[in-house]
Amino acid sequence: MKSRFGMFFVFSLLLVSLVLSGCSSKDSSGNGTEDKRTTVKLWHPLTNEGLTAINAVIEAFEKNHPEIKIDATYVANQGEGQNEKLLAAIAGGNPPDVAYFDRFEIGSWANQGSLEELTEMAEKEGVTKDKFYPFAWDEANYDDKLYGLPITTDARLVYFNIDQFKEVGLDPNDPPKTIAELEEAAEKLTIKKGNKFERVGFIPWYAQGWLYTWGWSFGGDFYDEETKKVTANDPKVVEALQWEVDFAKKYNVEDIAGFTDSQGSAAMDPFITGQISMKVSNPGDVLNIKKYKPDLNFDVFPIPTPSGQDHTTWSGGWSAVMPKGAKNKEAGFEFMKFFASEEGQKIFSELSGAFATIDSVNEEIGYKDDPIFGKFIEMLPVAHHRPVIKEGSLYWNELSDAVEKATRGKGTPQELLDEVTEKVNKELDS
Repeated sequence: MKSRFGMFFVFSLLLVSLVLSGCSSKDSSGNGTEDKRTTVKLWHPLTNEGLTAINAVIEAFEKNHPEIKIDATYVANQGEGQNEKLLAAIAGGNPPDVAYFDRFEIGSWANQGSLEELTEMAEKEGVTKDKFYPFAWDEANYDDKLYGLPITTDARLVYFNIDQFKEVGLDPNDPPKTIAELEEAAEKLTIKKGNKFERVGFIPWYAQGWLYTWGWSFGGDFYDEETKKVTANDPKVVEALQWEVDFAKKYNVEDIAGFTDSQGSAAMDPFITGQISMKVSNPGDVLNIKKYKPDLNFDVFPIPTPSGQDHTTWSGGWSAVMPKGAKNKEAGFEFMKFFASEEGQKIFSELSGAFATIDSVNEEIGYKDDPIFGKFIEMLPVAHHRPVIKEGSLYWNELSDAVEKATRGKGTPQELLDEVTEKVNKELDS
């Protein structure tokens, strides 16, 4: 009995060993061969159309690079000021090899040493500035070093309701070009009874009407590349904020606040419901209009300037970055290069609806020929980007606070913007 039991025990061990050996030789598809591909870990926050788009990019890349596997992981709440998981992964020494990353944050992350520098790899692989819109490439650089490859972008223009223009005698084929013409149109379009608005013609600081929007349109600047100092108190930026203050006084800022506080988003967006005739916004509103009010008769025009010339805009967007401590740098950059290439951006932009950072891609997709998108694309070659500094978020918040205080009479534009300049520069020097 002992002998037969012993033989059975040995046979069982051999059988288990063979089974385990067979399992270890199979790849994830179970075809019985070991997967020898280099695995690149990718983190992204994409859902819906964006998720479809990134998966299509991955599929095309793996087809062209059978030696590399992309292990994509959805990580929620990535984006401006919400990258705690990525920071924790970097601090713990286990970051992904590539991350889909808001370009606005590149300055602060590069400054704190959380991103791998890509300058040499890009030069070696022939990835150069001339392939991209200038602002997009520059926004991916910090201290003259490359930290990201630009993927998507946007812009800002003024949306307007064509039917409401016609109703008050404005020519929709000749929308406002100057600040004075914008004010005149806003006054004609506004319907106010007592302290309540039935319809608002325009609100400078509403939607995407940030101080960056107006400061640049007035000819101002927010940063001096030579001195590496912010210039919120540039005379033209002060002039832009003073114009907003005058607008707030004319229409009573508290009445305007009562109107904006009561408004919603999506289907209840006041532009979609017809309660505001003009507003500054980005291309994303086109998709909302098509979804919630496809019969809305609207168009867009460049943001007015004091002179009616030198129209400009500003743009943000996303990039592919390599977190500090990435294990597979060479393979990771290979994917980044493909993602940022004409082929990769075309795949992503067609499926996600985002603008590419390569002009020829936007033309090939058909964005340039679109009656609305084409007007946004037309402005990209002269678009600004927000300063790439370690205190980008602080600067953004301080500028927003300055507008809030100024329009409510809690300080003059000059005083408030002097304070912003001093405070942010102090932090940059620390």
